[in-house]
Amino acid sequence: MSFIKTTEQDSKYNHLEKMSASMLINNINNEDKTVAFAVEKAVPQITTLTEILVEKLKNGGRLFYLGAGTSGRLGVLDASECPPTFGVPHELVVGLIAGGDIAIRKAVENAEDSITQGWIDLQQHNISEKDVVVGIAASGTTPYVIAALETCNKQNISTGCITCNKNSPLSKVSKYPIEVIVGPEFVTGSSRMKAGTAQKMVLNMLTTSTMILLGKVKGNKMVDMQLSNDKLVKRGINMLANELHIDKEVAAKLLNKYKNVRTAILNYNNEY
Repeated sequence: MSFIKTTEQDSKYNHLEKMSASMLINNINNEDKTVAFAVEKAVPQITTLTEILVEKLKNGGRLFYLGAGTSGRLGVLDASECPPTFGVPHELVVGLIAGGDIAIRKAVENAEDSITQGWIDLQQHNISEKDVVVGIAASGTTPYVIAALETCNKQNISTGCITCNKNSPLSKVSKYPIEVIVGPEFVTGSSRMKAGTAQKMVLNMLTTSTMILLGKVKGNKMVDMQLSNDKLVKRGINMLANELHIDKEVAAKLLNKYKNVRTAILNYNNEY
């Protein structure tokens, strides 16, 4: 099957510099409206990878994201938000970016072109058959990601990917590929736009669904969230008050003692 890099195709808009602010914003918004529909078409693929993640993580595995540039940053972002949101260890979901942590803020020249560094970065975390590695690349052609997944396959490590081109080299080396075909960008080749939005949506689905299925949510509440600021402490108090039908003063005392919403709920009957 042929590979056409639609993320790099010419934008259907031209003479952008002649548009007013209103025209630019409305046209970008019109393009963004198409992203959710593109993601919807990939729901079966997203579901399959989620089921693999749940199985692996239940059995002591971890999730690794591997990417470069915008894609790598999105993986790091999603990974970094799992501990405060779901109360899981930082080692459970790990985001790795070509060029290392400095590349989160500044582009590192030629980092994405290495065909050895991706696997080296994974080895720093003692990667094993228990784990899942998800490569993220809008183009589906990033050597850093592709080569690492090829090695993972040889080591019998489960692999997935999130890409925005169909039949890409990355999809071909992924056991569980996710392809979200968003088409040409508003600014030709600027895959930080629709492609980046699509990848963020898929990442939200993967980790949120996985964590729910791992029991990290009760009802619709983040009962395992880290109480890292006043806003979250107040949210925790409200959760306890509503769940246990108690006043906020009692809820605050419970939360102060147990430091965790779920633990406070489980121990309420022992306290009162």
